[in-house]
Formats: sequence, C-alpha cells, structure tokens
Amino acid sequence: MKNIVFPMSILTASLLFTACGVSKKTYVGLQTEYKTLQTQYQDSQLQLAESRSRIKSLEDQLASERQNNADLKAAYAALQNSLDKSINQNSQGNVNISKLVDEINASNKYIKHLVETKNKSDSLNLVLTNNLTRSLSREELQEVDVQVLKGVVYISLADNMLYKSGSYEISDRADMTLSKIAKIIQDYRDYEVLIEGNTDTDPISKPNIRNNWDLSTLRASSVVQALQTKYGVDPKRLTAGGRGEYNPIADNSTALGKQRNRRTQIIITPKLDQFMELIDKAPEPTEVTPEQ
Repeated sequence: MKNIVFPMSILTASLLFTACGVSKKTYVGLQTEYKTLQTQYQDSQLQLAESRSRIKSLEDQLASERQNNADLKAAYAALQNSLDKSINQNSQGNVNISKLVDEINASNKYIKHLVETKNKSDSLNLVLTNNLTRSLSREELQEVDVQVLKGVVYISLADNMLYKSGSYEISDRADMTLSKIAKIIQDYRDYEVLIEGNTDTDPISKPNIRNNWDLSTLRASSVVQALQTKYGVDPKRLTAGGRGEYNPIADNSTALGKQRNRRTQIIITPKLDQFMELIDKAPEPTEVTPEQ
C-alpha cells in the first residue's frame, strides 16, 4: 500500500510545483522519477501475483500431503490389525501342532506298513512265478504265459498249442504241458481253479458250434475234463467258463492281435485267509539304509 500512496503523492506534488511555476528541469526530473516508480509498482504487482500463485500451490501441496498422511495412518492401522489377527491365529495354531505331529507320525507308520505289505506281496509273487515256470521248457514258455498278481496265478495258453485247428479237442502236443500244469495245480491243492476260454472276433463256422461263446466254453470244458480224467485233479476245484471274443488283450485288427486273443487261461486263486497266510510267510524285504 505504501508503494501505491507514494507515487500518488509525487504526482500531486509535481502538479502543485507545476502550478506554482517550478522549473522545467525540476519537472523533467520529477516525471522521470514518476516513470521509475510506476515501473517499480508494476513489478511489485507482478511479484504479488506470483507470490499469491505460489501460496496457492503450497496450500494445495499441503492439502495433498495431509491426505497422504491420513491414508498412511489408515494403512498402518489395517496392517496392525492384520498383524494382530496373524499373531492370534499363530497362537491358536501352536496349540494344535503337537496333535498334527502325532497325526503325521501315525500316517507315516501306516504308509510304512503298506510298503512292507506290498514288498511281501511282490516277493510272494516272484517266488510263485519261479516255482511255476521252472518246470516248463524254453519252447513251452514261448506258448505259455505265467503271471502272479496279488497271489492269484494266471496261466495263459495259446490255442494253437492246446487245440486242433478250429476245434475244441485237445491236441496231442498239449499233453506234456498240461501234465506240468496239472502238477502245479496239485501242488496248490486248496486253491480254486477257473479255466477260462477266449477267442478272437472271427466267426466260427461249424455245424455243432453256434458262435464264439460256444467255442470258448467248449474249449474250457475240454481242459477241465482233461485235468480231471487224465491228471486226477479234483473236479470240485474246477470251473469252466467261456468269454468268447469279449475279453481281448490285443487288437483284433491284426493277425498277431487275434493270435494273442485266442487263448485259454487257467486262473488259480487262493482263499482270502490262505492268501494272508502266504503273505505272512513271504520273504522279508531287504531293508535299504538311506544314503547320508
């Protein structure tokens, strides 16, 4: 306000001096001083506007910082709340750690028991397979497949070894092999024996055989009767069944697949209590010390 009043007083004074007849030199000096003061006044107005602009900017910045501060406080409060909840949950979890450890130990014992039982079962299967196959010749093993799964013995015989072509009559060359299989069956005297016939998909064209169901069942029946009459197997242990073409183990679209599907299976099955007894008698698995 002083800067505004001062030029006005100079102007008034200069007018008075002019009216009073001041000299031209003095008047020119006053006029120059007036222009200088006017320039200073304009500069001051510009600085004032800039200052007000800066003040407004600082006020906006202050408001923004206050909002940021409020947001940080809210975030801090949320984090503190989350931390408190985590601490409470951790405290509750610590109470159940002992129980969880006991459950894990119990599970590990059960898993160890299952592994030991499987090892015994695998050992039993290996022993049975060796006992079953050691009496068969190399040539016979090419036409006889012996497998033991979970204590059940599966002996699969090729049809071209067992039967005459397109027939259910036992061939002469099958006698030696059947006699060895009968010996195996007699060794496991308390086991049940199922003879199961299987065919490929080619239809049978015989006047006395209607279809593959008949052929598979008649072939199984021929093996059952041979085991009973020729080799003395108790018929009460024997069952004959046919599955026709509906239990394939290979693709019937190829000659090799059809050959594999034309088979007779002899399935020797222990009763459950006998199976458990065999497991108990199986060789103990070798304990392997873990590497350090």
